[in-house]
Amino acid sequence: MGYDRAYPMTEAGICEIKILPEGTILQSRSSGDYFSEDNGLFRRLFKTIQENRVPMSTPVEAGIRPGTMVFYLDADSAKREDLKMVDGVTKTSVPERRVASIGIRGGYSKKNFEEHVVKLRDWLGTKPGWKANGEPYAVYWNSPFTIWFLKRSEVHIPVRHDMER
Repeated sequence: MGYDRAYPMTEAGICEIKILPEGTILQSRSSGDYFSEDNGLFRRLFKTIQENRVPMSTPVEAGIRPGTMVFYLDADSAKREDLKMVDGVTKTSVPERRVASIGIRGGYSKKNFEEHVVKLRDWLGTKPGWKANGEPYAVYWNSPFTIWFLKRSEVHIPVRHDMER
């Protein structure tokens, strides 16, 4: 099954600075850590897009503390004013933003996430003028039902350059 992509995927093992386009998102939030949520964030978002007959897009983004999950809306769904939100889901817009990204192949585990945060921070430290400008978050490209060794993900860290205000 093909999904609309909100932005291009970073290839596994590659670090890069990339620009994410502005967009409209659906977001669910919890007070706890993302990895302790046991798919509750995903279920609320999935129910919202299913009940509103909204196509699923990739990737899904996950904030770690507090736990959040984001689905991007396609252009037609973003314009709809009749969307009914499941309890705990909000619709909002996000501006264009710049991130440092590392591409990952493998399971969607806390350990895998944390290892790649360290690698991405180390890489970012070698890029003159670039600084972290927010907390790292996970980006998931495949269904939870994909075999672990085929899964693709990323870690993003919002960044800014010293030349920017």
